[in-house]
Amino acid sequence: MPKASAKEHARRPTKQELAAAAGKRIPDVIAPGLRVLFCGINPGLYSGAVGHHFARPGNRFWKVLHRAGFTDRELSPFDDQKLLDARFGITNLVSRTTAAAAELDPAELRRGASRLARKVERYEPAFVAFAGMGAYRTAFRRPDATVGRQPEALSAAVIWLLPNPSGAQAAYQLDDLVREFRALRRAVG
Repeated sequence: MPKASAKEHARRPTKQELAAAAGKRIPDVIAPGLRVLFCGINPGLYSGAVGHHFARPGNRFWKVLHRAGFTDRELSPFDDQKLLDARFGITNLVSRTTAAAAELDPAELRRGASRLARKVERYEPAFVAFAGMGAYRTAFRRPDATVGRQPEALSAAVIWLLPNPSGAQAAYQLDDLVREFRALRRAVG
């Protein structure tokens, strides 16, 4: 996907562009030997329209990453490739974009877990941090999983479960999210 200009960064997608983004895929931000591979549920239509992860205004991922100490400044979704400089990356359980994660069925999430396991084996991140408890519970058949370090591993990677940073998830306020992400940051070292 070509790099967006600064003008395109500021422009919000139109309703038509959002509708056309359904089913699109966003490339992973990934490299071998990452310290943390953040794993979202799946990209939303806004992310699909602009071609970057966690891009919808109101998604708190980038703000939380900075406040939790993963980045030295607050990056924008258009800076997602800069995460690789600090050996962090982004992928998703399911790669296709949807208007809502509720459009994904359990079988699709489980297939995503299998694909993710192969990706983790190939790229060997130290940690895989899931941003979304419900999807993780379904995908990995762990209905009682809670936030934090999980007892099992994915290949050799430590699994860490985080709350979903979407602005639509009101159960966790910004300070709560920062606290949970910061616990991961301390574990990563």
